[in-house]
Parts: sequence; C-alpha cells; structure tokens
Amino acid sequence: MLPATNPEAPTTEWLIHPGLLPYPEAVAAMEERADTIAAGRGAERVWLVEHPPIYTAGTSADAADLLDARFPVFNTGRGGQFTYHGPGQRVAYVMLDLKRRKPDVRAFVRDLEAWLIGALATFGVKGERRADRVGIWVDRGNGREDKIAAIGVRIRHWVTYHGVALNVAPDLSHFSGIVPCGVRGHGVTSLADLGIGVSMAEADAALKLSFEKVFGRSADLSPNPDSADNLRRGQFN
Repeated sequence: MLPATNPEAPTTEWLIHPGLLPYPEAVAAMEERADTIAAGRGAERVWLVEHPPIYTAGTSADAADLLDARFPVFNTGRGGQFTYHGPGQRVAYVMLDLKRRKPDVRAFVRDLEAWLIGALATFGVKGERRADRVGIWVDRGNGREDKIAAIGVRIRHWVTYHGVALNVAPDLSHFSGIVPCGVRGHGVTSLADLGIGVSMAEADAALKLSFEKVFGRSADLSPNPDSADNLRRGQFN
C-alpha cells in the first residue's frame, strides 16, 4: 500500500531529458541542483534520463565484481556497488529536500521502493522488497528472483541526489559485465523481458503518477503527448 500523499509537501519539478545523456554531465548537474536546493535557491527536481552504456561503482563497490569492463566505468559518490546504465533503462535522479519533508534516510529509501512498486503495479507487475538485498525484485517462480529496479542514493545537507533505475527494455546482456549490486545467484529482468511492451513515455507516466502518490505534487517541465493523463483515463487497466 502506498503512503498517503502529504498535502504540505513542496511541488517538485519533473524534467525529462531527451536522448542519451553523458554520465559526467548528469552528475555535475545533479550536484549543482542539490547545492542550490540546500541553499534555498532552487526547487526540488526529479530528472528522468537515459545514459549511453556505462558501469558505475558506488561507495561499497568491490573491484572483483567488475567482470568485464566493456563499457566506461565511473566511480560515483552514491551508495551501493556496481550497476549498469544504458539505453532502454529509465534513470530517475531524485533531488529532494528532506529537511522540508522528513529527515529520515531509511524512510526515504522505503518511499523510493514504494514509488517503484507502485509504478510497476500499473503494468500488472508485482515488485517486491527483499530484506537482505537492495532494489526491487520480481518472483519468477521455482525459486528464481530477478531484479527489475536499482536504488542508489546520496544525501548531502539533507538534500538527496542520484536515485533509481527502472529496466524498461535495456539489453540485459550488458549486465553480465558486472555482478549487479554485488548480488550473486540472482538475475536481472525488465518489463520487456517479462513480455510487457511499454514505451519509455508510458513508463515515465506511470512513474509520475506513483511519485505523486508517495511524495506529493510535481510540476511537469517536459510536455509529452503520452502524459500521465493517459493513465488516469485507464489506458493500462
């Protein structure tokens, strides 16, 4: 069950970047916006992007988990271990002011999980938490569990950045160059791999609706013909 929306929560800008965004540019822009928010001079923002194929290493990354550096590797200040980003994966960078919301890191991560679970439910996918593993998982039956969404955040001056990554239709073979998030013995999946044909715009609309249920209002800075209004009309029922 999703948390109740806080009517006093600040309005969050919702921005979609067209095309593939180089990772260093994303990090620089996130850090700049996070500093602006902390100084009280900028609005909160959720920034939806796609990256060219890359691997990123979080602060807990083990070098042994980089199996095949076939793509550029970036060290990053977010929590977690190795992950993959690439076309067909929606990365959502989340820049929120927890001082104005709730200065509780665990609660924030739980809200990120609820956000992803709610978005997946739009398409009939049951996303699940695991106490011993970060991210959102799908039970494939017969003891098989695959990860469909990753979470890796950083918080500075109570402002969040980095965020989540939802596998819409990436090339799953690209994950074989790493041990994703240091978890062995489990696989990776996507909406496409589950047989659910969803455009990136449709995934974005589901993410926006679920975000507003968990975190509150958002103001769209990226008009899109496949907007959240389509979901409200029951397009994916």
